[in-house]
Amino acid sequence: MGSTRHDQNIARLLDEGVVTEQPNGLDWPAATSLDSRAAREILRETAAGLYCVPGDFYVDPWEPVARAVVTHAHSDHARGGCGTYLSARAGRAILQMRLGSAASYQFVDYGEVLTIGGVRLSLHPAGHMTGAAQVRLEYAGYVIVITGDFKRQADPTCATFEPLRCHTLVTESTFGLPIYRWPEPDGIFDEINAWWRTNQQEGRTSLLLGYTVGKAQRLLAGIDASIGPVFAHGGVVQANQAYEACGVTLPQVRGIAEVPPRFTWSEALIVAPPSVQGSPWLRRFGDVSMGMASGWMQIRGICRRRNLDRGFVISDHVDWQGLLATVQETSAEEVWVTHGYTQAVARYLAERGLRTAILKTQYVGELDAADAEEAASSPTEERA
Repeated sequence: MGSTRHDQNIARLLDEGVVTEQPNGLDWPAATSLDSRAAREILRETAAGLYCVPGDFYVDPWEPVARAVVTHAHSDHARGGCGTYLSARAGRAILQMRLGSAASYQFVDYGEVLTIGGVRLSLHPAGHMTGAAQVRLEYAGYVIVITGDFKRQADPTCATFEPLRCHTLVTESTFGLPIYRWPEPDGIFDEINAWWRTNQQEGRTSLLLGYTVGKAQRLLAGIDASIGPVFAHGGVVQANQAYEACGVTLPQVRGIAEVPPRFTWSEALIVAPPSVQGSPWLRRFGDVSMGMASGWMQIRGICRRRNLDRGFVISDHVDWQGLLATVQETSAEEVWVTHGYTQAVARYLAERGLRTAILKTQYVGELDAADAEEAASSPTEERA
């Protein structure tokens, strides 16, 4: 898109009063009265997903498009078949594992600014998983931030979330209810380690479930690997290799196929995706104690309904308090809410004076994401 069209768009928006200032740099002054039409002139809902009109690209499109900006490598956000993919360099190997080497990529550092059709685009840490990014768009002085999936807790496997000031915030709301308030992760990992030790004493194999890409690596980085041998499902082993190629340090983890027959599994911790539940893959391990790490474990009864022995409240999505803090820190005047408890979040924010909108989505929740990850992975050994 040429500079002439860009200049014409800016002139039209200024004439119509949609925006009230010329484009500027990243440190823009706080605004209090920009017309809400500005965001929709820049970013629109389409059948293929969020479309940046002046930049002529999509953010996490659901269908093949010419130009895709991808927030992270989970399968519900990184779809195959696009002409080119723009994503954060921090997650390069993970996205390439997901989409294959034949795809066309452009990787940028966090904070690096590109100008596309007059839109100043930059990616910033989202804290969801390695390489996860928020997308910051600035056009004609108006700033939109798309969080993608994000969390506010510290995680040794990825960069910490970076709050960004904006006029319009597009946010996820997977756990957008007051009941979802995450405990400190150090305490949860203490619980996991204690559960593992107890299982060893009782002669039971410890099977810890978490989705293949992102959650599994966070779990592996947080456990005390000195307690015993650590193994993983083939999909997790493959994802570990991509993580390590991105510079993430993980403990020594062996694949199940490496183990000789008649191995005594009761000393081991095995990390696997939730889709292995009820599968023949489990038979080799004997008496198993099955735990799952997920934000949904906050709800009483989830463990029983999913036939789990233990549930550990560890989520890679933001909780209620973190979501509200993020909205406040961005100084956004308008918030678009997507995938999750959209109605509840939008209503709460509207009652406090913010303009809100609800976006349709094809993104999935945390437990569904686990199954989607397993279906999309190409493990190097037996699958569930």
